Amino acid sequence: MRTRRTTAAATALTAAVALLLSGCGGSGAADAKDTKDGDRIAGADAGTETGSATPSASAADDGIERPEIKLPSDVRNVFEGGATGDAKKDAVLADNERRINSIDEAITVDAKKYPALQFYSKGDALMSAASYIKSFRDEARSFTGTTRYYDREVTFLKDGAASVTYCMDATQTYPKDRGTGKVDRSVKASPSDYVFYSTRLEKNSEGVWQTATVSSTEAAEQCM
Repeated sequence: MRTRRTTAAATALTAAVALLLSGCGGSGAADAKDTKDGDRIAGADAGTETGSATPSASAADDGIERPEIKLPSDVRNVFEGGATGDAKKDAVLADNERRINSIDEAITVDAKKYPALQFYSKGDALMSAASYIKSFRDEARSFTGTTRYYDREVTFLKDGAASVTYCMDATQTYPKDRGTGKVDRSVKASPSDYVFYSTRLEKNSEGVWQTATVSSTEAAEQCM
């Protein structure tokens, strides 16, 4: 129902970032996520409900002043796996979740600014996220439903960065018209709703694990 589009010209990406980070607001209902056949949109981040989310993803006690992220009540993300038992890995997964939620917030919530977007993303990952978000605004689309994230794994790299891989199941999400709020539940699920992600996260001076790069594979067999 939703596919993440990450390719675009450099000028378009720069314009998208400038628009979103300077405050584009928007009008109407929530914006949507990408979709299969251009119609179905999957919701990446959920409101405050995150299923079996890493505990620190919803409430951090690490002393970092984090921007609040609020999603519509009809958008829910379920992050499976829970805590790993390794505090460092849990911190990485928590910021990965927050990054996903920040993108969905920018898509589904009208606001003047989206501070969480650049708080948890940088570089190529920030540019691609902004372009992806703008594509929904340009088409006056939004989404509703539940998106599941699973098979999440963290690997620490020699240069101090971390790699996070995970699967996304967007079969329970539906496109929503941004202006009217009408939901199209006639769109059927397809293999493209199963996406495999590989991301690189780098810890900044504040202690936040920011996503720097993202690659994805739609219709990923390992996620079905």
